[in-house]
Amino acid sequence: MGGDDARLRAVVSLAQTMAAAHTPRGSWRAAALGACEALGGSFAALSVWERERGRLRVLVNAGERAEGEEEFPEEEAYPVHRFPEITEFLHERWAGGGEPDAWVETADGPVGGVRGGGAQARGYGRVYCHQRVAALRRRGRGCCVVAPIVLHGRAWGELYVARPVGEPVFGREDADFATVLAAVVAAGIAQTERLEEVRKLAFTDQLTGLANRRAVDVRLDEAVEQHRADGAVVSLVVCDLNGLKRVNDTHGHAVGDRLLERFGSVLSRCGAMLPDALAARLGGDEFCLLAVGPETDDVIRVAAELCERAGELELGDGVACGIASTGDPIGPAVSARRLFRLADAAQYRAKAARSAKPVVAGRDGEVIRLADLPPKSPHDRRHLRGSRP
Repeated sequence: MGGDDARLRAVVSLAQTMAAAHTPRGSWRAAALGACEALGGSFAALSVWERERGRLRVLVNAGERAEGEEEFPEEEAYPVHRFPEITEFLHERWAGGGEPDAWVETADGPVGGVRGGGAQARGYGRVYCHQRVAALRRRGRGCCVVAPIVLHGRAWGELYVARPVGEPVFGREDADFATVLAAVVAAGIAQTERLEEVRKLAFTDQLTGLANRRAVDVRLDEAVEQHRADGAVVSLVVCDLNGLKRVNDTHGHAVGDRLLERFGSVLSRCGAMLPDALAARLGGDEFCLLAVGPETDDVIRVAAELCERAGELELGDGVACGIASTGDPIGPAVSARRLFRLADAAQYRAKAARSAKPVVAGRDGEVIRLADLPPKSPHDRRHLRGSRP
């Protein structure tokens, strides 16, 4: 009875830990570590089945990792054809309405009578994977239990837990328990995917697929804190797409939307020239790039190329581009609001001057003065973001 209570607690703990994770990686790690502890293993891995590439890709390695095993490997993957049990257990049985069962492999070869409940009765006791046995021996492990993970009624991947040489071999009860744990992991992964989809929708512009204003606000606040902590250069490029109203009035909003999408693609390509830059649509015809780390001059070069490429779009009339960067003399009070006001003012200057190049706060004497003045009237085009600094 005590063993059953311990396993019930392990199931609850696994579910709670996965639910508390804030990122997919955190959820994967919680799944592997929780299953490893619940089954008394020393190592666990979680892998996803990438059907289009015909392979199992390892998402996380947890516990006592062997030499060369990374916690979150970038490209650790195994062709499915090297693992015959993947086809037999993870596909054909499910396609026929069967239930996924865990099975055990050892460094000494097949273990009779420990494959998942009912597997031998269905004729699957013969499955034996030489690749897994070789891997166990190579990494100093004595046995492993492999549990298929089913998500939305389809094979999603597998949970793998191993014990070192000299430890007791997993038995039938362990395999059955691994099947239960895999179902809990599947539920946790489904929740993580739902949360990721909600997060993506909340921080993504639906027309262009770029980040939206909410995402910019969050990232800019984080960037300013990083600047205060270690002096990282934070640069904000704000762009106003010229001629959108004329396109909408002349050709219709569907054509205007295509112009927005095309400029969004140009912005994304240019943003990729700056490491980890965030490309976003702020709303309407306004876009921005947020870069943390690159020097101001590098950002200016990318913004200049952005202006050039925008001018080559078939519709529209180029782009007005303003830049504010902590790498330039923009005043001592650095805040997200201040950067937005300065970038807005620089954009306003570029638009008023019909400049084909970006205007940079701190390098144009009018921008800082403009940012610090209130609008002349409620109808002034220059509605800069935020209150006066």
